[in-house]
Amino acid sequence: MLLWIIPIGVILLLVIVPISIYNGLVRRRNEIKNAQGSIDAVLKQRFDLVPNLVETVKRYAAHEASALTAVTELRRGKNSYGELTAEEKSAFNAGFGAGLRNFYAVVENYPDLKASGNFLHLQRTINELEEQLSAARRTYNACVTDYNNAIQVFPSSIIAGMGHFRPEQVLETPAAERESPNVRELFGGN
Repeated sequence: MLLWIIPIGVILLLVIVPISIYNGLVRRRNEIKNAQGSIDAVLKQRFDLVPNLVETVKRYAAHEASALTAVTELRRGKNSYGELTAEEKSAFNAGFGAGLRNFYAVVENYPDLKASGNFLHLQRTINELEEQLSAARRTYNACVTDYNNAIQVFPSSIIAGMGHFRPEQVLETPAAERESPNVRELFGGN
């Protein structure tokens, strides 16, 4: 009687373990997609919100409109974040950082602007969005690392190979953003 229970247990084990591993890999892959969606949500919020806030501050600081328009120019011709291609999203993200540095340089030269309630609101909003974006990127990279580890370790690597699971790339900071900003250049010094 006991002899027929062992083969059934082995068969169940050989069926349940691969299914469990496969389902775990699918969950991890879906977590990556969810984390990417979180990044897109914050980028879309930044794309939609910040230019509107900048416009408000621009009205307050009309004499410096040229510097403040740098951020809003990045979305010229696009009505929504969803209209952007992946390359345009990347270019917007890179251009936004450069525009933001220029914006803060202008602010340092005009103390009255810093005292404006509109500017303070804009500054808080930008800081909050950048913190959310940073957190979303960290979450994405953690999900990618967990997924990549799962598809590369034994025995799940066998199931991953059979299921055509491929490694994902973590988000990397472009070389230009890794460098410390030259504050002297930002303020037009020599």
